[in-house]
Amino acid sequence: MATVVRLTRIGRKKQPFYRIVVTDSRKRRDGGFIETIGFYNPLKDSDNIKFDAERLAYWKSVGAKLSDRVAQITSK
Repeated sequence: MATVVRLTRIGRKKQPFYRIVVTDSRKRRDGGFIETIGFYNPLKDSDNIKFDAERLAYWKSVGAKLSDRVAQITSK
């Protein structure tokens, strides 16, 4: 199973809010997921991202790939 860490949208229209989730790469963007490890709120200026760094490191160590956007926002 190829796992990927990516964003899944849960926000309303014109109010995006995302969860950072670990999922099978063959699933749809908002399909089922294995684990939620954080959230990202692009509309908020401060404290707009929160994630569990230990769980992210674990999933990377077992071979999960990061999506481009997750890699960008978690490196800040």
